[in-house]
Amino acid sequence: MTVAIVGVGHTHFNSITPDVSFKEQMFEAAVKAYEDAGVNPRKDIGSFITAAEDYWEGYSIFDEFVPDQLGAILRPVCTIGGDGLLALITGAMHVETGLFDVVAVEAHSKASDMLSFTGIVSHGLDPVYNRSMNVSPFFVAGLEMKKYLSETKNTREQCARVVTKNKKNALDNPIAAYPANMSVDEVMKSEMVADPLSRRDISPLADGAIVLVLASEKKAKELSDYPIWLKGMSWISETPWLESRDWSEATYAKLASKKAYKMAGITDSKKQLDLVEVDDWFSYKELQHLEAIGICETGQAGKLLEQGEFDRSGNTPVNVSGGRLGAGNLLEASSLQSVLECVLQLRGHAGKRQVKGARTAVAQSWRGVPTATGSMLILSSEK
Repeated sequence: MTVAIVGVGHTHFNSITPDVSFKEQMFEAAVKAYEDAGVNPRKDIGSFITAAEDYWEGYSIFDEFVPDQLGAILRPVCTIGGDGLLALITGAMHVETGLFDVVAVEAHSKASDMLSFTGIVSHGLDPVYNRSMNVSPFFVAGLEMKKYLSETKNTREQCARVVTKNKKNALDNPIAAYPANMSVDEVMKSEMVADPLSRRDISPLADGAIVLVLASEKKAKELSDYPIWLKGMSWISETPWLESRDWSEATYAKLASKKAYKMAGITDSKKQLDLVEVDDWFSYKELQHLEAIGICETGQAGKLLEQGEFDRSGNTPVNVSGGRLGAGNLLEASSLQSVLECVLQLRGHAGKRQVKGARTAVAQSWRGVPTATGSMLILSSEK
């Protein structure tokens, strides 16, 4: 790969932001990213990409509302109807074509403006076979959690430990929305949503925006003293039907990781990765995703978590940022939050939560219920 991240910008993440619009959030993140990269959007950036879903936004053809706050007037703007990591991969491909030296990628969440989050998600169910059942997306997640725990022998208590770990990690992340010192007992006793999924097992929604600036190899070396290189990437859109998905394994993550590892030359993920940011929309998903991307064998994630393997000081730190459970569920921007953490860690700019000697990191995403779609990105501080 010959593409690097040379600029990052973000807002704070909050449970509610009545004082600002999504445009103001995007503008704040964009200004910071361009300053970090040392670029002028109207002169230096050739292409702008936003990750947005019209259903989240409440607007049709959302990219009409993008150019103003990104400095992209009369410039190419593309909307990716997927998560932020897929938008970033698209941006990298734009650079690799040779048509653009610098590309900006944006994703955001204004979840607090939504009146019916579960209604929007349920609308994503297959309209012929599944939507007519009128089930909550959390019911679907509860079914999958039950099947996953039954097949792997990981436990609900271990899932609760994911929650406590990630919220504790978020205490050292100044932009996180939901940091907390919480006991396993508190998680276990929270109200049941869809057995065995409790309220604390679900990552809470948050508002925020993230902008990343990508550059070609030549331009990256001119712009940045610490470019972070994209070494391997992949995305998988598996099945849209609940009936045909694997309920115990994250097949999309397994397939995407194999392709990304091959591209990056990763042959031993347990030894070659210094930190991992995986999707933890639901607590059990962290364990499921770690097993799927080869960080451990199937059924071992919960035990390794209990042993401290995935703590910040462990052999494989996982979701040091706090993940979605601690930083907040930013919808399509959640995966860019994972990438942001990887970039800060590889630069050595992560403050109190810095992982010593971090050189190679992974960001993994899942687009959420009801999809079987996910992406994988491997980043390195070394060319």
